[in-house]
Amino acid sequence: MKRCVIITGGTLDLDFAGNFLKNHSFEKVIAVDAGLKQAEALGVTPDLIVGDFDTVDPEVLARFRAMEHMMWDVHQPEKDETDTELAVTTAVRAGCRELVILGALGGRFDHALGNVHLLYYGAKLGAEASILDSRNRITVLTEGRTFRREELWGKYVSFLPLTMEVKGITLRGFKYPLTKKEISIGPCLCISNELAAEEASITFDQGVLICVESRD
Repeated sequence: MKRCVIITGGTLDLDFAGNFLKNHSFEKVIAVDAGLKQAEALGVTPDLIVGDFDTVDPEVLARFRAMEHMMWDVHQPEKDETDTELAVTTAVRAGCRELVILGALGGRFDHALGNVHLLYYGAKLGAEASILDSRNRITVLTEGRTFRREELWGKYVSFLPLTMEVKGITLRGFKYPLTKKEISIGPCLCISNELAAEEASITFDQGVLICVESRD
């Protein structure tokens, strides 16, 4: 499966990101607007730079502009898509089916929330997308999933509805199990669950869920 990492301009723990990139390989690296500063700090040379460049430090932008053979996808600030959305679309069109987005949280909350919604956009395009930081791994579920303790990002697993309702949720192997439960936007029934076994699973009949694996 062809993999892409997208580096955006939100809050990013450089120690975490550096270690993560050292231990994981990607066929494509895309830097998004102010994410250029993050890429430079990490010593990463992107395969593609995407954005309208209204938030990136001009000096950082100038240094990348001076690099020969750098590929650019430049847009006007007055556009319908966010820069990160453009990067997701570009990555999928390039054949990437696993997307990891770094620097997508922190900063402006509207962009952070929009980036979570982009995970579902990626799923609709046929890609498995996730947002990572030092404490969280965020994905969306359009179908059931099995969780293994040794693969979890942290101790806690939470599920929040992305659609108005999610019906028929069954949790097995969790500390707080459920059977054919319906949840809706508003109450927080499925926050901070934990695995009670080495494996746990979720199944559901209808809807879309945000899944957050996290640590304190």
